[in-house]
Amino acid sequence: MSNGKQLGKLFGAQIKMMFREKQVWFWNLFFPIILMVLFMIIFGGGGSSEFKAKIAVVKEQSNATSNMLEEHLRQVPVFEWKSEQPVSAEQADKWIKDKDVDAVIVLPKTEDIKAVELVVNKENEHGADAQAIRGILDQFIQQTNFDVAKVQPTFKLNMNAVSNGSEDLTYVDFLLTGMIALSVAQGGLFGMVDMVDMRRKGLLKRLRMTPVKMGLFGIGGMLVRFVLGIVQITILTVIGVFGFGANLHVDVSTLVVSFFIGALAFNAIGYLFSSFSKSIEAYMGMANIASFLMMFLSGVFFPTSGFPEWLVPVSHVLPLTYFVNGMRDGLVYGSGIATSEFWTGIAILGAWGVIAFGIGALIFRKGKVEAR
Repeated sequence: MSNGKQLGKLFGAQIKMMFREKQVWFWNLFFPIILMVLFMIIFGGGGSSEFKAKIAVVKEQSNATSNMLEEHLRQVPVFEWKSEQPVSAEQADKWIKDKDVDAVIVLPKTEDIKAVELVVNKENEHGADAQAIRGILDQFIQQTNFDVAKVQPTFKLNMNAVSNGSEDLTYVDFLLTGMIALSVAQGGLFGMVDMVDMRRKGLLKRLRMTPVKMGLFGIGGMLVRFVLGIVQITILTVIGVFGFGANLHVDVSTLVVSFFIGALAFNAIGYLFSSFSKSIEAYMGMANIASFLMMFLSGVFFPTSGFPEWLVPVSHVLPLTYFVNGMRDGLVYGSGIATSEFWTGIAILGAWGVIAFGIGALIFRKGKVEAR
């Protein structure tokens, strides 16, 4: 039988073996779709683009200062008032505890008191809404101080946002490309489960006794996972673009290089896991741990620049970080192939693949893991 015909038969056999595994279906197709849809609904899909905070005000005693502050506060457009009238401290406290309001503003009891108190729920104290309300109130107090002192600020802040990608870049685009990279990576990490099963049943030993070339067997397996990766990219892109309005700016050369090297690297890591796994359960356990660790530390959902300083070097070691960046360059930023940062990431990703494959092949060759 010619090499081409043998490769075709091995490819067909392995694609059947892979898709017979229910865990492969779940981790490679359903899990990325479910995760992406959930994140996009929560962070970028159906919410209002304008920030609004539900507020109540406590004014225990009416005086010139509290009246002036209340009048100005009710003109802040991002505040939605729970009550058109000031409420008692007890009522406001109950609303805060029951999370009926995002915050309560307590106005000064007398004109001599110069402090305004902001009360938020303890559980949400460090949340984004509480921090945003605090920032808005800080700015409000500062502006009020200027007005009372009749001082015109000399400088003002104008904010603008730029990107090395397109101007229509949104968080949906960021999340979509992260999820695509994650799903392809999981295809490699979880896709070698059939190797463990074949070795456990002694099929690999029997296969070596046949005229089948083991090199073609390995190439057939890689082609199967490449096909799976293309299916994953297509399905997630269609859902992201048509379901959530994602904007893509594809650079084909960057995308192809990132996909090819990344798929090889994660296949090699999956191969390494399969080399010393005595059972499918052990293999899936290791693949799950690796997948979850990298999922949250590689910039799939959020930029790694926001991580604590001590955690950033960990992120820079993980292969998924560079795969996510490469796929994002190819799908969203529309550039990367001509930059040194891109090739540095590809080199690190490739090194992960070479080292993982080398160690895995060594363990397989020495046969230290006995078939059960």
